[in-house]
Amino acid sequence: MTTEAKPSPRERLLSAAATLTYREGVGIGVEALCRAAGVSKRSMYQLFESKDELLAASLEQRTARYVAALLPATEDDRPPRERILHVFRQMEAQSGTPEFHGCPYLAAQIELKDRNHPASRVARQVKQNLTGFFRAEAERGGANAPDLLARQLSLFFDGAAARAGIGADTLTGLVEPTVTTLLDAAGMR
Repeated sequence: MTTEAKPSPRERLLSAAATLTYREGVGIGVEALCRAAGVSKRSMYQLFESKDELLAASLEQRTARYVAALLPATEDDRPPRERILHVFRQMEAQSGTPEFHGCPYLAAQIELKDRNHPASRVARQVKQNLTGFFRAEAERGGANAPDLLARQLSLFFDGAAARAGIGADTLTGLVEPTVTTLLDAAGMR
């Protein structure tokens, strides 16, 4: 008989922060986070200097999983156009699930307002990396203005994720034609 090790208090706090802030927002209280994690406030403050640090660590911890669920693998040899479309197909598929509340990184930035907040800095880096991915693929695909296309794709990604996240729209049948139009207008191969 094997027994699984119980997650550490740190792991439980990071998991609770990820779940609760995504579902309820970054304004969730320390008491609710600690209760969900089964950890005392004293323990939380021994592990993290502040709730802000916990939020930043939680966003950072889930970045690899977020990127893996969204971006094509590095060794994926499809053409740049298909690699960009892959991102939007993934977002569209994720947006169709009941637990989808939009992009957690965009939501954190919007809710926090403070660009210097530790969690906002993590979120900004993730969003900049996505724009960087779009830019690199646009360059490889021969787009006539790769920087502009990358910014347009990021704008559409964030807007589509936000609208789907608040239930204002469904993305089915909307995402691919819109992205295709942007790629075609940029001369993307």
